[in-house]
Amino acid sequence: MNQPKARVGVFGIGLAAYWPQFEGLKERLEGYQRGIEERLRDMGAEVVSAGLVDDAPGARAAGDLFTRENVDLIICYVGTYSTSSQVLPAVQRRRAPVLVLNLQPVPALDYLDTDTAEWLANCCACCVPEISNAFARSNIRFNVVSGLLHEVEGRANQYHVRAWQEIEDWVHAAGVMRSVSYSRIGFLGHTYPGMLDLYSDFTVHHAQLGTHIEVLEMDDLHQRVRSVTSSEIAAKIEEINAVFEIAEPGQDKISMPVTDEAMRWSAQVAVGLDKLVADFDLQGLTYYYRGLDGNVNEELGASLIVGNSLLTARGVPASGEGDLKTCVAMMIMDRLKAGGSFTEFYAMDFNEDFILMGHDGPGHIAISDDKPVLRGLGLFHGKRGYGVSVEFKVKTGPITILGLTQTADGRLKLLAAEGESIPGDTMRIGNTNSRLKFNLDPASFMDAWCVEGPTHHCALGIGHQTGKIRKLARLLDLELKVIN
Repeated sequence: MNQPKARVGVFGIGLAAYWPQFEGLKERLEGYQRGIEERLRDMGAEVVSAGLVDDAPGARAAGDLFTRENVDLIICYVGTYSTSSQVLPAVQRRRAPVLVLNLQPVPALDYLDTDTAEWLANCCACCVPEISNAFARSNIRFNVVSGLLHEVEGRANQYHVRAWQEIEDWVHAAGVMRSVSYSRIGFLGHTYPGMLDLYSDFTVHHAQLGTHIEVLEMDDLHQRVRSVTSSEIAAKIEEINAVFEIAEPGQDKISMPVTDEAMRWSAQVAVGLDKLVADFDLQGLTYYYRGLDGNVNEELGASLIVGNSLLTARGVPASGEGDLKTCVAMMIMDRLKAGGSFTEFYAMDFNEDFILMGHDGPGHIAISDDKPVLRGLGLFHGKRGYGVSVEFKVKTGPITILGLTQTADGRLKLLAAEGESIPGDTMRIGNTNSRLKFNLDPASFMDAWCVEGPTHHCALGIGHQTGKIRKLARLLDLELKVIN
């Protein structure tokens, strides 16, 4: 799965009255803007440039351009002073989030030897408060990045490094937003009965995220599983053997061998899932089906973990138990290049102050600390059927968990925390499970997490990602609570 590419509208601002007064000023600022646009392209952005806007008609034309091109983020480069009335129209039509670049070309002016023309080439800070006021009063979502435009020698360079890292994070967050907003998530079957935290209104996802939910029947998967050829099964078995270790039965009473028959069936279902994703152009999948008395739906529903783990690892997050909200959280973490494994709270360890987290469903095997394991299970606890499950723990080092929940007034809400994945023993029960240590002790962390009204699932990813998640939440206009 390709990483998302943000479509960014860029316009510079200045005052037309200055150009005849100060020769070369406009050309100098246009050169600065070309450099900014080139850096944005280097970050992976698709740049839509409206050039240097210096009057209200030009701002309206820029706004029309950004609307036609359906940009995800509008970047306003403040070259010199500009009235807010010739800036606001550029962002009103598309009403995409706005990033204001307050980037001064030099660390400081040579005050005793600076004329008006030189000052104007460096006075970007002059109108940033003014246009911020206009945006705020017009309900335009905006953020400001202040710092140095160019790299310099000495301690002042920190303002260059920090500003451009912030800009890059905003661009990447805009790419994630586009990926989520343009995604199609399949909903296969139904939500696990009685799990009120997982129930989700499809319209909420369409309205607040832009995500399309494609409702699928088990028949859609049955048809594709039946169409799988022997050569396709053989190729998938080869892929599975390359990705996974095959476990012998363990001490757990429900543990069983991974038989040739079970391997072949898991591979056939995995190929069917690949076809389902391709045929419906899905970027995510959430699924659950209870089945009855060993019927064909139960047999199929119990055989999805291997195929969905492979899908998740290649950028098509698959969440179990019909948890649509966590599928979105997994997609966000994946697009942040952090993984995003389907996870819930397993147990608290008060001897070593960590929380054990994992799940019996699909895991993001690309972030496993070692080669993941396939383990045969004689039953899936709390569910019908039996089959092959995935077992691993997440790489040791920094981690982030991200949940997506819903408030009483129907708004989606993000909930995140950073911690560490620490080494040590975990259960060998055919589940993913990892030892996660947060800044708070286990009891305090659980209290703080639960008071925010989470779902009991979340997405587990590697690295500390809350800085980028904060930006994404701003772009999506979602509440975010970080537990620390």
